[in-house]
Amino acid sequence: MSVSSADPVSIAVDDVTTVSGLLQASPRSRALYVLAHGAGAGMTHAFMAAVANELADRDVATLRYQFPYMERGSRRPDAPGLAHATVRAAVAEAARQRPDLPLFAGGKSFGGRMTSQAQAVTPLAGVRGLIFLGFPLHPAGKPSQERAKHLADVAIPMLFLQGTQDKLAMLAELEPVCAGLAPRASLVLFADADHSFHVPVRSGRTDPQVRGEVLDALAGWIAGILK
Repeated sequence: MSVSSADPVSIAVDDVTTVSGLLQASPRSRALYVLAHGAGAGMTHAFMAAVANELADRDVATLRYQFPYMERGSRRPDAPGLAHATVRAAVAEAARQRPDLPLFAGGKSFGGRMTSQAQAVTPLAGVRGLIFLGFPLHPAGKPSQERAKHLADVAIPMLFLQGTQDKLAMLAELEPVCAGLAPRASLVLFADADHSFHVPVRSGRTDPQVRGEVLDALAGWIAGILK
């Protein structure tokens, strides 16, 4: 596996707020995925870095970026309005950096949900589809479909990549949501994986193997959209 370099990018959210980003692309890139981090770890987390590196090997560029709270070292996520503005700024920066590449957006958990909320309010310019690396449908132990209501206002294709043991998206709740959004929504499940795509030893697979399956599905879905 080759590892392409990640170039620092500055993203202006508004007149007073700027966040950091990392653009990872190669001459072979055929699409650019604007990749938001989860609630508890920023864009440099090992999972985020691995996703960016391994997508580069699949000819998918990424723009990882920080939400403002993560940039200033806080543990409390930003209010939705600021989070949505950050998503929009990152998408706009991605378009400026690589106007030659079709755009996709989404991210891990919280980042994916903030992206879909932003898209539901006002479509993200140029974005062809949304990709969720573990959509957080509900808090652990509190099954609900409440957080999915806004997805009805998303008019572009959506890909849900989910572990079957994800306690933040129980299948009894998630599968009906995706069925109700068909044909815009595609759901791909990964046996034994949790919200972080970790699998137990007894599964006979490793976390890197599962991540490879996830990213194969992601890259394949993008290829299908671009046909």
